[in-house]
Amino acid sequence: GGGVPSGDLGDAINDAFGSYDDFKTKLKEAGIGQFGSGWAWLVHDGSGLAITSTANQDNPVSNGQTPLLGVDVWEHAYYLKYQNKRPDYLDAWFNTINWDTVAERFGSV
Repeated sequence: GGGVPSGDLGDAINDAFGSYDDFKTKLKEAGIGQFGSGWAWLVHDGSGLAITSTANQDNPVSNGQTPLLGVDVWEHAYYLKYQNKRPDYLDAWFNTINWDTVAERFGSV
């Protein structure tokens, strides 16, 4: 996992967020900013890519958005290895993304 998305997905991320690094920053901010338990998401909102977060078990489908990539920011996802260091967990999490799978989801939107 990890790396940088390419093809149509890579282009869409660059168009929506300016660059892959800006995308990473915004998704990480969404994860850090999610108070308590929840998720940070890369979604297609009907007009393009967006980043959002949801509390607890909620997901973007309830808001009419199509989830393409989600990161669990509940403490159970990271506490044993990262304790209360959610930012460190999110940095490491980017190295696990299977961009081919995310590209498949993006291609079906």
